[in-house]
Amino acid sequence: MSEDLFKNIISHSKEYGFIFPSSDIYDGLSAVYDYGQNGVLLKNNLKEYWWKSMVQMHENIVGIDTAIFMHPKIWKASGHVDAFNDPLIDNKDSKKRYRADVLIEDYMAKLDEKIEKEVEKSRKRFGDSFDEKLFRETNPRILENKDNRNVVEVRFKKALEASNLDEIKKIIEDCEIVCPVSGSKNWTDVRQFNLMFSTQMGSVAEGADTIYLRPETAQGIFVNFLNVLNTSRQRIPFGIAQIGKAFRNEIVARQFIFRMREFEQMEMQYFVRPGTEMVAYEYWKNTRISWHKKLGLGEDKYRFHDHLKTAHYANAAVDIEFDFPFGIKELEGIHSRTDFDLKQHQELSGKKLQYFDPELNENYIPYVVETSLGLDRLFLAVLSAAYTEEKLENDTRIVLKIPPVLAPIKIAILPLVKKDGLPEKAREIFNQLKLDYHIVYDEKDAVGRRYRRQDAIGTPFCITIDYDTFTDHMVTIRERDSMAQERIAITELSTYFSDKLSWKTILN
Repeated sequence: MSEDLFKNIISHSKEYGFIFPSSDIYDGLSAVYDYGQNGVLLKNNLKEYWWKSMVQMHENIVGIDTAIFMHPKIWKASGHVDAFNDPLIDNKDSKKRYRADVLIEDYMAKLDEKIEKEVEKSRKRFGDSFDEKLFRETNPRILENKDNRNVVEVRFKKALEASNLDEIKKIIEDCEIVCPVSGSKNWTDVRQFNLMFSTQMGSVAEGADTIYLRPETAQGIFVNFLNVLNTSRQRIPFGIAQIGKAFRNEIVARQFIFRMREFEQMEMQYFVRPGTEMVAYEYWKNTRISWHKKLGLGEDKYRFHDHLKTAHYANAAVDIEFDFPFGIKELEGIHSRTDFDLKQHQELSGKKLQYFDPELNENYIPYVVETSLGLDRLFLAVLSAAYTEEKLENDTRIVLKIPPVLAPIKIAILPLVKKDGLPEKAREIFNQLKLDYHIVYDEKDAVGRRYRRQDAIGTPFCITIDYDTFTDHMVTIRERDSMAQERIAITELSTYFSDKLSWKTILN
């Protein structure tokens, strides 16, 4: 069911101008996508929601926009040259390549699913008398699956911490994990693969320097720490936010726009006094999941997942995961990065990257707490949760129940017919509202069909201009989710929509 749903979402995305395969007329480019006319509007609205909540709503957070090309020493200092790798494994029969860690994580997720299915089956069987806590603690099948999962998790964590590729392969073999394509267990050894794209910069090929397309936006913030500190009058704690493109040579790119080679990140680095980082870490952990839940996609779709192995720069890390149609996957990461990045850049550049704390009367390298959200993944989360197939009395409709303030098109203006002065009156209302909202004018086909078109792209409101409009100076407003209709005076339209389409509906 979920697989069919995901295919429908992908198809709908192309049909209604949200996502196109890149270079589509040349049969596409693997794991690269373009945003269409409706997709770019939704994407920009998501950026604005993040930027307003992160920068505009916080006095001590400022924004910057740094270059994609950066000095190659930056990636040496950050550890990306030496440590930015994925463990890959090939299946000899299907010739398909997989991330070994993802295969094991998927195996553990399947054990979790088995446990939840047992619980759900018994809940339906016993009804109100069902004691879930006791059932989880005593049911043999649940205990067996839980024990198996715990054993794998402990082995997996040790293997990751030790970068023991042989043990990772052994776990795959012991768990009898099969290739999703061939169904066989005929695996190669596990090996590491660096994910950075490299290119040349220089006037002639022989003298060109190797540089990298940035694999993350965070380093642009770190190398501008002093610039921002000296020009913004900020004092610790303060943050620097950025939205920008990043590039990773994902060998196992899959699941539509969830994992791409060119993607966009929304990151904020929060600089704090050493020793206070865990307080900030907990604050941003709770703040960020609250931000997601305000979207109204369903609070039960989110969960925290602590990292089995933290990155080389972190002393704490947690993911906010979302229940996508293809499973529960990472949406945003919150990391306590310590002083690793600034210390590394200070050492390699020879420039002091320190903060003078007037309260302590001393200099120190700040610690950093990071929030890192994939914009494309957020887009997919919103699209997945919003996509709804509804059976009506005599019809079926596909509707995108996107939060109104984020919807690509806010209002559709629909004259009842294309004659008798109705289009001209509709155009007047269009011109009245177009400075405040992104709206469309549509006069083709019957009104019912036009409603369906707007439902399919998530337009929250349609305004229909009919013959009565000339006498009562009112229009019919049709609301997307309920399909309820009401008459509103033309003079009241601005007030009506200012309440329902305000950022205040999700920003507070």
